[in-house]
Amino acid sequence: MTNMISAEGRKRLQERYDVLWETERPRMVKNMADAAAEGDRSENAEYIYSKKRLREIDRELKHLGDRLKVLKVVYPPLNPTSVSFGCWVTYEDEEGEERCYQLVGPDEFDVSLGKISIDSPVGKALLGKKVDDEVTIRRPAGDLTVTVLSITSKRPE
Repeated sequence: MTNMISAEGRKRLQERYDVLWETERPRMVKNMADAAAEGDRSENAEYIYSKKRLREIDRELKHLGDRLKVLKVVYPPLNPTSVSFGCWVTYEDEEGEERCYQLVGPDEFDVSLGKISIDSPVGKALLGKKVDDEVTIRRPAGDLTVTVLSITSKRPE
């Protein structure tokens, strides 16, 4: 897994970590203590739920903490001439359909927002390519040939 992340992505991960540590975890600890004070823990649904949720929070905190230690913030080049981390790439497929994606780290991808991981098959295939290059993307659904139309540091309008 690549250890690169955008400044925006790093900020989002840190905010998630902070919310879990400062808000969610203390709330679950309190819920557990309150439920435990009611008596028999084996049949107390609130206690069982809080204990389970606390384990989930602790797992996520560990994962986020480990990732935040190794991630390096990378900024996209101002005038990219080839596809690299953080760039927005517009390409056209064999049917003439255009798609535009930003290449980001695996910790921040969200296809619905147009952000794909540089570790994905599409991201790997596009890295290093230039405008007008034909690219074959190897996918489980079959190979797809696309042509790079533009590469920018900001999302095209």
